[in-house]
Amino acid sequence: MKQLSDLDRQLISELRRDGRAPVSALAEKLGVSRATVTKRIDNLTASGVIVGFSVRIRDLQEVDEVRAICLIELFGRPTSQVITELRGYPEITALHTTNGAWDLVAEISCQDLREFDSLLTRLRGVKGIMNSETSLLLSSVVR
Repeated sequence: MKQLSDLDRQLISELRRDGRAPVSALAEKLGVSRATVTKRIDNLTASGVIVGFSVRIRDLQEVDEVRAICLIELFGRPTSQVITELRGYPEITALHTTNGAWDLVAEISCQDLREFDSLLTRLRGVKGIMNSETSLLLSSVVR
């Protein structure tokens, strides 16, 4: 992957803020020409730094959903066995291995607090999970 310049990083930051910003507005904000912005976007796309553009819409179901991040510490049982078991939990939308004090990070999505409470109870019973810390996600400010 190519080395990013300060201008590339600033451009990516602006596109994250508003992916629909006109090239002319980006150029003015960054203090460069429209041609420079267009060329940088083309180069970042061609090199695979920018992998696509999309529209995000709010899922009406998402309004009432309970979302959380769960940090999980393991003991004894191999990580792969715990991962295999957690894959069967439909409330876990993503599962990541990590370094540091925690072994796994689970992204959780539940329909309501009752389902969330039930999930936490089931997680505490998984053989090989020694400790966990769960934080509810209140609002997303950057996605």
